[in-house]
Amino acid sequence: MPQLRLALQQIDSCVGDLAGNAETIVHRTRQAADQGAHLVAFPEMALTGYPVEDLALRSSFVEASRTALGALAGRLADEGLGGLPVIVGYLDRCAQDRPRYGLPAGSPQNAAAVLHRGEVALTFAKHHLPNYGVFDEFRYFVPGDTLPVVRVHGVDVALAICEDLWQEGGRVPATRSAGAGLLVSVNASPYERDKDDTRLELVRRRAREAGCTTAYLAMTGGQDELVFDGDSIVVDKDGRVIARAPQFAETCVLVDLELPAAADEPLSGVLDDGLRVEHVVLSADPLPAYPPEAPGGPAERLTALDEIYTALVVGLRAYIAKNGFHSVVLGLSGGIDSALVATLACDALGAEHVHAVAMPSRYSSEHSLTDAAELARRTGLSLRTVPIAPMFDVYMDALRLTGLAEENLQSRLRGTTLMAISNQEGHLVLAPGNKSELACGYSTLYGDSVGAYGPIKDVYKTVVYQLARRRNQAAAERGETPPIPENTLTKPPSAELRPGQVDTDSLPDYDVLDRVLELYVDRDRGHDEIVAQGFDEELVTRVLRMVDHAEYKRRQYPPGTKISAKGFGKDRRLPITNRWREGS
Repeated sequence: MPQLRLALQQIDSCVGDLAGNAETIVHRTRQAADQGAHLVAFPEMALTGYPVEDLALRSSFVEASRTALGALAGRLADEGLGGLPVIVGYLDRCAQDRPRYGLPAGSPQNAAAVLHRGEVALTFAKHHLPNYGVFDEFRYFVPGDTLPVVRVHGVDVALAICEDLWQEGGRVPATRSAGAGLLVSVNASPYERDKDDTRLELVRRRAREAGCTTAYLAMTGGQDELVFDGDSIVVDKDGRVIARAPQFAETCVLVDLELPAAADEPLSGVLDDGLRVEHVVLSADPLPAYPPEAPGGPAERLTALDEIYTALVVGLRAYIAKNGFHSVVLGLSGGIDSALVATLACDALGAEHVHAVAMPSRYSSEHSLTDAAELARRTGLSLRTVPIAPMFDVYMDALRLTGLAEENLQSRLRGTTLMAISNQEGHLVLAPGNKSELACGYSTLYGDSVGAYGPIKDVYKTVVYQLARRRNQAAAERGETPPIPENTLTKPPSAELRPGQVDTDSLPDYDVLDRVLELYVDRDRGHDEIVAQGFDEELVTRVLRMVDHAEYKRRQYPPGTKISAKGFGKDRRLPITNRWREGS
């Protein structure tokens, strides 16, 4: 059987950085060539970054992408890499003579190309366009209508893009009909907790349906609220794992494959779902036999909590770096949320780039300051103290506030202090709110919600505690000092805006609250369905009312790493002005 050494380049691209992404592609192609690869693949829209969102509707950006692709093909050839076929995702435009009703303006396409000998040998566009969750691809793209197949060293390789594997029909059965020996799918599949097993089973199923070895190449890194976990997979035609990449790491998956020889005459015509075969021969003859060297095999998998924690670190690091910042600042209260955010920041950036501010008021407990100081000592981050009591007294003399207004003033003074330090010193402000608080509106606009990024905005409070304990456990296992003080983990959570205040004064117990929120927010269950699962009806009514009333606050909260199937923002889009109430 013909042999082929496949190089899957699991990389992190930055949206809009055509020059930087092209440089990475050239560097990684050279690396693959040095390792003896015969075919190299890069992720979905690797040249432009993903998702490009409304940049797809700008003709100037589409044309820049097309121009950059041609230049990349020429540069690969100029640097002696032209004989190595390279699959690259990019933004294209379909050949449309005039606008048609129902198509995006300008008819852009989520496309990929095969570059070979200084030319664009083949282009194709994503056939199945996702239109759910964070995806709006019907808004942006025109679907492709071909089954692209390239013959490389005597093997027919069918090509697909991401959703082409996730949806039934289309390129997968067409691959079987075409008799391809290998199916390569390039992807930019965002991370969601508990998704990896679903992904593996999907790739196994599609390989059996396609009747050939299947390679699933995924992007890694972060883009705004999305984080990409890599986890590229190669399975044989029976679904057995040949290779699997590490999660959340830029790497090259190099694998030696023995594949069926291509037919003498390439299949042509129209196959499943009306896909027209587009076949290009790059190298017709098989390679001389060679001893396999690529290691293959599956990389070690992360545990569920380690996976979430790593996703949060990678998402934060990418956001900071890609937006030109080098350091962060946050309020450190001694509580669990700010402690976890500070620890994430230290792991993402290094403690020398993390600046924390303790901002005590007349209601702050002594342990708030000592716990914050202890975390700073353990992690090595920079901590300063800026008391807000003098500012608070000036405001109170002028405004004579009471009750909730008095409480919120303290939070807003802290927010103003952090933003002032950010303006003066150039740090990016991190918001410490978690998903439980955001869901219920348990935050102060222009107070604890200020900032440019919310690292744990998609993490429920119960999971915040789990992650903190797991981070401490991991440190202990490595012989290091656990970063989060034990008192922070065990004391009752409190905003400390009035004497003796604890979170349960305003919210149900977090264990119960989070289970109700998960049903309502993440699974879209209604009031009666939630009550039927054994929750107190009065509690459910109260929680749902808080969630519905807090929509305007969530719209003003900063972006943050998405780890769930339904994060606040693009996943969950509800009107602010809304008189529909569950259970009323």
